[in-house]
Amino acid sequence: MNDLYAVTAIGLVCAVTLIVGAFGLRLSRTTSDFYVAGRTVTPGRNASAISGEYLSAASFLGVAGLVYARGADMLWLPVGYTVGYVVLLTLVAAPLRRSGAYTLPDFAEARLESKVVRGLSSALVIGIGWLYLVPQFQGAGLAMAAVTGWPSWVGSLLVVVVVFLSVAAGGMRSITLVQAMQYWLKLTALAVPACVLLWLWLRDGAPRPHIPADASGEWILPLSGFGGYDHPTYRTYSTLLALCLGTMGLPHVLVRFYTNPDGRAARRTTVAVVGLLGLFYVFTPVYGVLGRVYLPELPLGTLPDSLSLRLPAAVADGHLAGVLGAVLAGGAFAAFLSTASGLAMSVAGAIDQDLLRARLKRITSDDASAITSFRYAAFAAVVVPYALSTAFEPLGLATTVGLAFAVSSATFSPLLVLGIWWRGLSVTGAIAGLVVGAGLAMTAIVLSVLMPQGGWLGAALAQPGAWLIPLVFAVIVITSLATPGRIPKGAGRTLVRLHTPESLTGAAHPSRR
Repeated sequence: MNDLYAVTAIGLVCAVTLIVGAFGLRLSRTTSDFYVAGRTVTPGRNASAISGEYLSAASFLGVAGLVYARGADMLWLPVGYTVGYVVLLTLVAAPLRRSGAYTLPDFAEARLESKVVRGLSSALVIGIGWLYLVPQFQGAGLAMAAVTGWPSWVGSLLVVVVVFLSVAAGGMRSITLVQAMQYWLKLTALAVPACVLLWLWLRDGAPRPHIPADASGEWILPLSGFGGYDHPTYRTYSTLLALCLGTMGLPHVLVRFYTNPDGRAARRTTVAVVGLLGLFYVFTPVYGVLGRVYLPELPLGTLPDSLSLRLPAAVADGHLAGVLGAVLAGGAFAAFLSTASGLAMSVAGAIDQDLLRARLKRITSDDASAITSFRYAAFAAVVVPYALSTAFEPLGLATTVGLAFAVSSATFSPLLVLGIWWRGLSVTGAIAGLVVGAGLAMTAIVLSVLMPQGGWLGAALAQPGAWLIPLVFAVIVITSLATPGRIPKGAGRTLVRLHTPESLTGAAHPSRR
């Protein structure tokens, strides 16, 4: 019976996603509609959509699993996820919107007047997007297997099909409506069961959590264990830095700011996002703590990421357990679908513009051809990471997502901050920063997986943000100072456009440019 509840909830979420996406198809007629929703999305709706796509499998399931397994230190993760938008609000949001670009590679080319920088940016957008999509598909398989017992590939394939149909139907118009709806669905699906489970916990006399005997102090106290590894304080702050700066470098997050009408709307959107994320993350630790009460030991071979889905059956009985589990399963699939939709959108844009078509200018005169090309790109954007998700064993949802943050914080974050705020950024400096950042980030990721994580070397490889991000900034600055002849001729003019409010320029409304 519980399987029937879960399958029904998942089916309803997928059906509603497709229906809302089909409605967006009616509104999408031009290239601008597909890429940036005509630049007419209001701050409230955009904030809901950004929150919907940002709160991924790592947030809905992964944070609870990490709190369950590693304790209070893991509460820093939602702090880092949320604070990243404060940094984005301060440094990036409004200037990025005023650039008039469609995608992050568009911005990189406009700022640096270089096809090479654009090409590197496109490759990174695709790489980061696929790295982020893999755990979404693996999480969908994990969720489906946990609540139904079906093979994991069923859940993964279901998400791939629904995401492709949603993105291909109406592009950004469709997924804006889908993601805004899914944020509120996810919040409800997380909050309602949490409140019911807390009530049942209080009814049972509020028993204390069963803390692992080998990690009693580490589980309870912050900055004391970080999963039992060495140098926990370094690991914590390095992770926080990567999360804070990595947020501004995530392509699927940045592309949403191009949909705002103007820079002021982009700032208002970001403020609303901080509030919506904070509200969501109030509930995720509840599942980790209650898991320690009712499920002190998970079945052998079971990942902690499935804890939230297993908890209702351990706390409640009968139909109540089935309904709570179904609500959580539906919310988890909403998380997979909304995040995967945004990632597929950003990757498809890069594939379409820089692989299927050389430049966006070539397709604006033929919207029908552009839309067809975009749909081919959307197919490639989801098929490759699906294949990867089935070929490799999952490392843990939050862990895998953290790898994407490590790459974005070491590449796009320095490029955006210096590109927006420093006129002296040269083409050579930007190229050096992207190559060094991506190369060292990927090297650290591979070595951290292959090597033991003990000692300073293990800590530095597992959480490289604290040393890698300052290093990349230094590489860009030093290289730029050494190559002043490679500073774009139009750099001053571009910076004026990025930092001048639309109300002072008297420019036409951005949505009609």
